[in-house]
Amino acid sequence: MAPLQDHPRRYELANELHARPFPEVSTNARAAYLAIRASGDAARRDRDLDRAHLLALLDRYGAAHPAPGATHYIGPLGKYRLKWESHTEFVTYTIFADGVADRAFDKGTFDLFPEDWLNDAPGQRITSALIRVETVETEAQIVERIDSWFERESLAVAHVLDGALTVAGDFRIDEAGHMRFAIFPEPDCGRRRIGRVLQRLCEIETYKAMSMLGLVQARKVVRELADIEQELAELMATLTSKQDVSAEELLDDVLGLSTRIEGIVTRTNFRFGATGAYEAIVHQRIEVLRESRFMARQLFGEFMMRRYDPAMRTVQAAKTQVESLAERTARAANLLRTKVDVGRQAQNQSLLESMNKRADLQLRLQETVEGLSVVAISYYAVSLVGYLVYPFLEPLHLSKGLALALVTPLVVLAVWLGLRRIKKHHLG
Repeated sequence: MAPLQDHPRRYELANELHARPFPEVSTNARAAYLAIRASGDAARRDRDLDRAHLLALLDRYGAAHPAPGATHYIGPLGKYRLKWESHTEFVTYTIFADGVADRAFDKGTFDLFPEDWLNDAPGQRITSALIRVETVETEAQIVERIDSWFERESLAVAHVLDGALTVAGDFRIDEAGHMRFAIFPEPDCGRRRIGRVLQRLCEIETYKAMSMLGLVQARKVVRELADIEQELAELMATLTSKQDVSAEELLDDVLGLSTRIEGIVTRTNFRFGATGAYEAIVHQRIEVLRESRFMARQLFGEFMMRRYDPAMRTVQAAKTQVESLAERTARAANLLRTKVDVGRQAQNQSLLESMNKRADLQLRLQETVEGLSVVAISYYAVSLVGYLVYPFLEPLHLSKGLALALVTPLVVLAVWLGLRRIKKHHLG
């Protein structure tokens, strides 16, 4: 019996579920987070460049390299730890360090990334963040810290994971160019649990930033969509009016609008689709935190509902407008094609009627010609017959005129029958 064969990618697919483990973070620690995406509107990154950039960082500290083709790496970086992840559109780096600085969110934490290495990054920073993990004894100490660290108007604070931790952030970029998040775990909170929450906060910020790219795209096309919609409305008004305008010209104009709309669809289809996917991830990551109220402060979900969701609705509205405009333009083109076809059928019908009339006239002319032909041929035939019968007239005592009068009907009949037979033969 032949041995059972595995699918060639069975282990690869199974290991994918375990490819991105959560980091382990102590109850007093700090982290610097960086997300880089490709420049411009590129949808995919060059993985070879990303790997080369990662190896350049690892080689500075003599750290081990990840396996070829790996999309995730976590390991020591000198006295720190590095977590690296490669995604379709972006790549992320997180450096973890034990202990907290005396000054909260000190820029020295982000200096763990070498400046020249940052300058050589193959892409653009989409976001970066400083995360402070600190255990405190009372909620009053948490309030004191977050009120001094964050902008109160946009501050979001919540107990998460059934009160095991308290997280805070205001989603504002500080003077050093970074977002700030604070995590206050209970003294007995596990390192993996802290790591999961820290990872979720970084993911919320990253996917929020990536989805906001859709808003930029939506704002770019909204004016163009308004112009196209106005032009389409004018064309439809012309179509329904009694103006003497060629349907072919209107169809050309509508097809021109359709081409412009397809260009917009091509430019925005990926970004709008990605925005919807990123938005879903943001809300899912907030949901798994299992938020509960912290002293009547704003929850992360409430912040997103007030500040983030309207932007996503704008993107969805732009996407819907593009789809609706494409459908309306297609319907207008179909109506004009129908009108053009009806017009052409009417022209063809008129042409056929004209051809029928011409054929009828030609038939009548042909019959007239045939009648004249009978007369002409009969005239010459009677003359010839006259020469044949003249010698026999004298014995019969008949005059030439009488003889011609007698033979003429017979000759005409014979000519007419002969022509009919010839015509029938050719038509048959």
